[in-house]
Amino acid sequence: MGANRNVLKLFSLLLIFTVSLVNAEEKVEKKVDGLLSKMTLDEKAGQMTQLTLKAFTNGKSGDKLKLDENKLEKYIVQEKIGSVLNCGGRALSPEKWLEITSLVQKYTKKTRLQIPVIYGLDSIHGAGYVAGSTLFPHNIAMAAAGSRQLVQQMAEVTALETRAAGIRWNFAPVLGVARHPFWPRHYETFGEDPFIASEFAEAYITGLQGDKLPLAEDKVLACMKHFLGYSYPRSGRDRTPAWIPEIQLREIFVPPFRAAVQAGAVTAMINSSEINGRPVHASPFYLKKLLRKDIGFSGFVVSDWADIDNLYTREMVAENQREAVKIGVNAGIDMSMTPFKIDFKKHLVSLVEAGEVPVQRVDEAVKNIIRVKFQAGLFNDPFEDDKLSEKIASKEAKKLNERCAKECITLLKNESDILPLKKEEKILVTGPCSNLKSVLNGGWSRTWQGREEHLYPDSQNTILEAVKAEFGRGNVSFEKGADFDKLLNADKAAEKAENCDVILLCAGENTYTEHSGNIRDYNISLSQRKLAARLSETGKPIITILTQGRPRVVREIEKVSDAVVMAYLPGVKGADAIADVVSGDVNPSGRLPFSYPKYAGGFEWYDYKKSANWSSCKVEFQWPFGAGLSYTDFECSGLKLSKNSASKKGFDGLKVSFDVKNKGKMKGGYIAQVYVSDTVASVTPANKRLKEFKKIYLNPGENQTVNFDLPAEAFSFINAECRRVIELGKFVIRAGGLKKEFTLE
Repeated sequence: MGANRNVLKLFSLLLIFTVSLVNAEEKVEKKVDGLLSKMTLDEKAGQMTQLTLKAFTNGKSGDKLKLDENKLEKYIVQEKIGSVLNCGGRALSPEKWLEITSLVQKYTKKTRLQIPVIYGLDSIHGAGYVAGSTLFPHNIAMAAAGSRQLVQQMAEVTALETRAAGIRWNFAPVLGVARHPFWPRHYETFGEDPFIASEFAEAYITGLQGDKLPLAEDKVLACMKHFLGYSYPRSGRDRTPAWIPEIQLREIFVPPFRAAVQAGAVTAMINSSEINGRPVHASPFYLKKLLRKDIGFSGFVVSDWADIDNLYTREMVAENQREAVKIGVNAGIDMSMTPFKIDFKKHLVSLVEAGEVPVQRVDEAVKNIIRVKFQAGLFNDPFEDDKLSEKIASKEAKKLNERCAKECITLLKNESDILPLKKEEKILVTGPCSNLKSVLNGGWSRTWQGREEHLYPDSQNTILEAVKAEFGRGNVSFEKGADFDKLLNADKAAEKAENCDVILLCAGENTYTEHSGNIRDYNISLSQRKLAARLSETGKPIITILTQGRPRVVREIEKVSDAVVMAYLPGVKGADAIADVVSGDVNPSGRLPFSYPKYAGGFEWYDYKKSANWSSCKVEFQWPFGAGLSYTDFECSGLKLSKNSASKKGFDGLKVSFDVKNKGKMKGGYIAQVYVSDTVASVTPANKRLKEFKKIYLNPGENQTVNFDLPAEAFSFINAECRRVIELGKFVIRAGGLKKEFTLE
């Protein structure tokens, strides 16, 4: 009876919570409708307009930036614009941010309806535009770490440090599935697998927003981006056309956005370019059918930078700016990132008055925007105080950042167990990434491109500085040897190597994001290949450290390297983590979240089709998806399924378990992964697809049974009619090098 009473009590509490939640949502809708009924067309169009901060400033950046109050009066009071974005050039102090955001909201109080502005910022791997904030590893590195918990905790810190600046809207996470390794925003994603991207979408959004709206005082709204297909441009270059069959679109690229909506995302930013000849900003199919109807998104949609204008200046589907506004708004864009002028607003008013944009479409957009402003808590109080500022870069945040950096590092090669090195070994540190802070952080770090070394904290080490601290200054020598684009003093580096036991070659890329990161040669730069070749002539062991946002082809360097460590873009604590891995103070546990190509002339993914790998068509990776070595040895055994077969009717999933044992002498982290293969299907099946993962930690000699619950959906796919289905037949379950068959009857 006691158990029954507890169940009834729990049910009653759940019912009360659900009813109160519904009532709260109904109250918000009434407030939204009431406000909308009072608005003029001019006020509605203003809410749909977003300007960048530079449109309001004196042209300076950093804390010298000042707002022009005449421009505030013009744009906010007179034109009633509804949103502001960006930092004005580079990171601002929390105090400066609060001054700016408070002044912006102060001017909204002078408007007739006093509708607060919603301010958006790109906090991509931490609050990168807030001076002194925590700069975490980028998402691609967090995917390698393999921990939902770490992603959520990272997002929690990002939310707090963004909110401390008076900002309640974060233009993150990037949920493109990284299917083109050329793409310069590869590092902003969670890799090439849609399941990992979906799981981390949920974790990240939960961390940013919390589990309920309106926002708590240390939370911010997420903006899932960039819907849809942005990460797979045919050329690999930023904002260029994609060609994606609808089956692949729904199978690979939709799932992370669906997961984001289910996790509570209430804003979405749109792909700047096109899919199959249709600019996404101009497509009711993508914005209404896929996003709204199929995925169930009910928040507001914001354009990317000047992308309504781009419909006529670049995509050429509109004859002029006025027509571009008409096409974009009618397609489903709610807010236009204009970002410097208010022509969008003027054209929109004219279009509605002429009957070319239905007033109902404008009302729908404005309701979406106003509702989100209520969810952000802006109507309760749009102003922030400085109580969160003292929590920026707290001891807890720094400790978390250290852990994230350590857990993402991925050991890809370790011939003759050359790593870890002994503390007394003599080391030559060389290469273009050896003594720069910026290359550890990448883009979206204090500035858009992240290249200004002086903006990084004095406490951040370069790889050279971290290695000196770890191994002793007397044991470490340095010669850069090469820059990213030219050979410098390779002979001198080789000369210094003669007096060392081992060479630490720090290779990779300079910082970039978006179009500045476009490349035409996928090989790592010639200067770095030449440096590696010259160093190999010394006969000294070479350990290559890769700090890069995407997998540049390193085949020639790998051949002469005894060990290869993939560091990705590991953030301000990245150099220390690298040094700890090299010394053995940290046992590497990251696993590649993408397939690392071996050749510049072609690439494939881990879930390739059988016809991609037969006869002379061989799929060959430099390192496969999921690759990652350890300083200890793990053994997997005893793969078990809860049943070997099941009837499709009523099928609700499958339980999978297997044992992992640490047979080595060092504690280590192991990312257990479960793959499912559909052996025969009406659409050619992938050779395998990841359906679950979990990171565990084992002491020497310890054994742990890892349990997974695979839902029925893990056995589904998108069929020829673009519907998700489960078909009868045989499946293969793979985990830890083991496999078992399962049959649906």
